[in-house]
Amino acid sequence: MREVSFIKQNKEKWLAFEKAIFNNDFKDADELASQYIHVINDLAYAQTYYPKSKVIVYLNQLAAKAFQKIYKTKREDSNRLVSFWKTEVPLICYQYRKFIYVAFITFFAFTFIGAISAANDGEFVRSILGDDYVNMSIENIEAGDPVAVYKSGSNWGSFIGITINNLKVGIISFILGVFGGIGTIYILFKNCIMLGSFQYFFYEKDVFWESVRGIWIHGAMEIFAIVIEAAAGLILGASILFPNTYSRMTSFKQGAKTGVKILISTFPFTFSAGFLEGFITRYSNIMPHWLSVGIILTTLSIITYYYLIYPFKIQKQITQSPILNRP
Repeated sequence: MREVSFIKQNKEKWLAFEKAIFNNDFKDADELASQYIHVINDLAYAQTYYPKSKVIVYLNQLAAKAFQKIYKTKREDSNRLVSFWKTEVPLICYQYRKFIYVAFITFFAFTFIGAISAANDGEFVRSILGDDYVNMSIENIEAGDPVAVYKSGSNWGSFIGITINNLKVGIISFILGVFGGIGTIYILFKNCIMLGSFQYFFYEKDVFWESVRGIWIHGAMEIFAIVIEAAAGLILGASILFPNTYSRMTSFKQGAKTGVKILISTFPFTFSAGFLEGFITRYSNIMPHWLSVGIILTTLSIITYYYLIYPFKIQKQITQSPILNRP
């Protein structure tokens, strides 16, 4: 069958199914599961005969949405919290992975700009971080402890204050996505410019490695979470700018709901980063190198796996399992 005929033959069925999923308009779980299997079969057919077609992307997304709905009707609903992080969020991250990639590309670009600006303008770091902070950092470097700033305050006080601030940054970054994503980009820009110029400052003072050992103990999860939160904001902005087949309001509601789920998924990582900054980072200059590097690699691996690798694993399980074990 030609691809055009395949699409024409099934288009109305797919659109009706998509609409039913969004409105939760199903008589029972069996009807939902039955239509899900039809979509999976269509997806398998398209992958076999039209491997380069965009219809595969559409059917993948449709299958992912249906799978989430089915999980809500299964007995695992009694443990909704587990299924949220185990299945629902990874599927969303797979479906909207391009937004995550764009957020990371933007992050690296802005951070590079911050570093280059600091390298070419001796006063740039002071204009970004302020004279007091820069002077304090210079004093700490001269005293042999470049990241002594993380030792200020009590463990619990630092943990609570830092965590609240990071949560606020993430929430604001997401909410400002309502302005077509521009507000989110602005928040990401500010944070990346600070990070890039700050890291170059330590490089210029010949204490780059010491700064990495300190900053990235908590920064691996903290910065990564900020990027994911920016992706959530971009999804919100795109739902307004590009409603596709939905009305703009319907698309906005869907984008807001999806973005909030991604935002909430970052909270455990933000709390973990706050804990590390409040209780562990302050000892970075006296702990063995293998321990500080181990913490950095472990935290970075965990959050990288969850948002960039695990979603593909879950999606693969869906597409390779056309028959659901329903109760």
